[in-house]
Amino acid sequence: MPVFLYVLALAVFAQGTSEFMLSGLVPGIARDLSVSVGAAASLTSAYAIGMIVGAPVMAALSARWPRRRALAGFLTAFVVVHVIGAVTTDFAVLFGTRVVAAIVNAGFLAVAMSVATALVPGERRGRATAVLLSGVTLSCVAGVPAGALLGDWSGWRSAFWAVAALCLPALALVFRRAPADAAGREEVSVRREARALRSRPVRWAMVLAAVVNGATFATFAYLAVIATDIAHLPAAAVPALLAAFGVGAFAGVTTAGRTADGGLGRGLLLALCVLPVGWALLAVTSPYPAPLFVVTIVQGGLSFGIGSTLVARVMHVAPQAPSLGGSFATVALNAGAFLGPLTAGAATGATGDYRDAAWVSAALAATAVAAVAASRAGVARAGVGEAG
Repeated sequence: MPVFLYVLALAVFAQGTSEFMLSGLVPGIARDLSVSVGAAASLTSAYAIGMIVGAPVMAALSARWPRRRALAGFLTAFVVVHVIGAVTTDFAVLFGTRVVAAIVNAGFLAVAMSVATALVPGERRGRATAVLLSGVTLSCVAGVPAGALLGDWSGWRSAFWAVAALCLPALALVFRRAPADAAGREEVSVRREARALRSRPVRWAMVLAAVVNGATFATFAYLAVIATDIAHLPAAAVPALLAAFGVGAFAGVTTAGRTADGGLGRGLLLALCVLPVGWALLAVTSPYPAPLFVVTIVQGGLSFGIGSTLVARVMHVAPQAPSLGGSFATVALNAGAFLGPLTAGAATGATGDYRDAAWVSAALAATAVAAVAASRAGVARAGVGEAG
């Protein structure tokens, strides 16, 4: 694989760390900026808003931009908003920086994907894409716990400074090594691809992805406070719990990548059925550290494995939307990441019990299971009717 591909993966790792690290920084942000835990947790939703807005727009706009200028511009903006976030004392400003960071993150990913596939022969493009996106799952394993640990040692602002610093080597190499020409792709027909995305199978896959990811982030945004307030673990243990979730997520994505074919296979359906049970089990066992760690690993694997399989499903049923299919799958995932923490925040705010975030996850996952069951039953009835 070309060395520059790993430069792009480093930037994606930093961006993934930024997206997910808020879970471990919520208590510190809430104390320092004098806001509620629910408000601080909504910063996860702020990032999701930016990705929802940015992914399809940037995928279309950046298709013909000079790649070096686009990559450098997006990454520079990403560094700047993290510096602003690190120094602000205004929660509204911090919220705004998360939205902008997500928009430029979406833009960077759109261009980086085109660069990654252009750097290698056609038969190696799948592997190149996997290398690029490995930065996201590795951020769950290493970047997010490291950010939480750094936040515990030096305050949450230091984690923002660290993300900005982590981007600088990648930014320098982008200026030196990124292709200077335009993306070289045919003009994206937004209208034509948007029509392809309106089909029922595509919409159904995106709804499922949104609901499953909503379940994931409803609890993920509250893992730190569940660990400290419910399990009564020391703050120093939070990075280890986040790392446990990340290890599970990495294993789930790896397994799904080897077995998923874009269909609603038996393995996916079984994992979907287990998912709400696991979230309910996390709610019940959260006061007990050892079971909490075990269930967190399992749920990380199930959630990210199912999520990545549903993304593959979107791409499988939308072959006429090669440019926008992936970006709209990202929109679906981030719609869930936006609504999940908000729903959990409403529930925990009403009851004062952070375990209710896991019950919200269980309810959302159960909704996904019920939706799949209803859909399959409808298909079966249609088949019987046609046969009759």
